[in-house]
Amino acid sequence: MSQPATAGTAKQAANVMLIGVSLAHLLNDAMQSVVPAVFPIFQKSMQLSFAQIGWIAFTLNLTASVLQPLIGYYTDRKPMPILLPLGMVFTLLGMIGLAFSPGLAMLIISAAFIGVGSSVLHPESSRVAHLAAGKGRGLAQSIFQVGGNTGQALAPLMVAFILTSQGQLGFLWFTLLAVAGIIIQWNVSRWYGEQTRLLHRAERRTSTNNDQTLSKGFVFFVLSTLIVLLFSKFVYLASMTGYYSFYFMEQYQLPLEKAQISLFALQFAGMVGTLLGGPLADRFGRKKIIWFSILGTAPFSIWLPYASPTGSFLLCLAIGAILMSGFSVIIVYAQEMLPGKVGTIAGLFFGLSFGMAGLGSVVLGWLIDQTGVAFMIQICAFLPLLGLFALLLPKDSKLMRQ
Repeated sequence: MSQPATAGTAKQAANVMLIGVSLAHLLNDAMQSVVPAVFPIFQKSMQLSFAQIGWIAFTLNLTASVLQPLIGYYTDRKPMPILLPLGMVFTLLGMIGLAFSPGLAMLIISAAFIGVGSSVLHPESSRVAHLAAGKGRGLAQSIFQVGGNTGQALAPLMVAFILTSQGQLGFLWFTLLAVAGIIIQWNVSRWYGEQTRLLHRAERRTSTNNDQTLSKGFVFFVLSTLIVLLFSKFVYLASMTGYYSFYFMEQYQLPLEKAQISLFALQFAGMVGTLLGGPLADRFGRKKIIWFSILGTAPFSIWLPYASPTGSFLLCLAIGAILMSGFSVIIVYAQEMLPGKVGTIAGLFFGLSFGMAGLGSVVLGWLIDQTGVAFMIQICAFLPLLGLFALLLPKDSKLMRQ
């Protein structure tokens, strides 16, 4: 009886840790997503141009992207559990900086701190989710990712009910979230440290064996295709989270609070889609869910610029549910292709997602200054059509045979 009881206790502890990193992901992404959601407030109070707003988004996403692959690559060889709470410390400093920023320079520095905190969290927390997964890797990655999507969904509501009434000083309330994240990640890091001491040698042997069976050409083709899909997804999301509020207010002559409701619908539906994407991929195959999550968004995204305010809400629900169902599946698909490189893949893909969103924000901000927000929204609506490239991916069975 002792062995089953021990196994049951270990599984229960793993589930608790999985929920812990998902909750930490929620807190991190809520704080990170508040920054683009509050752009209209910064623009009004500091008289910023759209290009300057784009540079804030670029800094946030660049710092969140550059470090992630490096951290993932390094921690695949030498895990660093202490990075989990340390990342939240950087986010805490960023929230304090946003509350007291007098101008653009301090906003950019504060955004950089938040980006660094995010770059530290994602690779190591994804490794925790992988360790806690057991056989249900798709489900475990979805549970981790749904925490982030939930935080993103809550960000517009936090802006509407906290920051629109209190202004910049309202960011001080978010320091409470950062402190809670530090506590959660500290406890997760203790479990993570124990597990890596037991399993890291086996992981390294798996990685070595995999390097001998996969051709570089095969890996390059698959990763390149996945990166195209990430581009379509995250540049489109950058257009929505960073600038759709401006389009909504201009198009319908409605206040910021009303615009945030549609963005909340987008993020809330994304949370549901993320939670369902992993289990559906475990059941029906990774490739099917990946191509559907990108290409299936296109009819709704193309319709969105011409919808009514009510139609905007409903279309954002559909876009969020479909588009966000595939990211966790893409990560697991790549991790199964390169086992033993869990942190590297997570860091690379999370890093690329933030980097593409950041560069996209700068380019889109410049485009708005030149042509107007309506033109930009209409052009970006066609980005999900790049989901056609997903049809080129090898089937799951072929990938596993490789």
